[in-house]
Amino acid sequence: MKKIFVLSLFVSVITAFTASAQQDKSKRASPPAIVKETTASGTTITIDYSQPSVKGRKIGGEIAPFGKVWRTGANEATVFEVDKGVKVQGKTLPAGKYSLYSIPGEKEWTIIFNKTWKQPGTSYTEADDALRVTTKPGKSASFTEKMTFNIDKSGKVTLVWGDVAVPFTVK
Repeated sequence: MKKIFVLSLFVSVITAFTASAQQDKSKRASPPAIVKETTASGTTITIDYSQPSVKGRKIGGEIAPFGKVWRTGANEATVFEVDKGVKVQGKTLPAGKYSLYSIPGEKEWTIIFNKTWKQPGTSYTEADDALRVTTKPGKSASFTEKMTFNIDKSGKVTLVWGDVAVPFTVK
């Protein structure tokens, strides 16, 4: 009986330690980040994502391949949230949470807002899209190793990664 108790205690401690280690997302190779801004019009935009690194790879090639749906981040799906109905690139998006995907391209990116926001990043289903918009990528002001989202007061959201900047407007 004593051996069973000790074995049970040991298994419980290992299980608790493993669960704790799995929950610490800051230790991941692509750490989590959150950016939140209230625009001049009073809309709060929040983006909860993981930051993949370039690590010498080519965007549009080995990472975020051109012409293919990409989870726009790493690990779980990136979550894009607005507290009011908005216009993204002039198209209507109701208030709520969405997973953010994209289709990168050399001359144009498609930004996808998917209704299923709580999901692994690799579980994309096109039938669940709430909105798709297009935007033109540009050169970033400086090289950014870890993918980063910036939001300014005007509602301009920019994904910056490597030497690429992908802007879209939220009003």
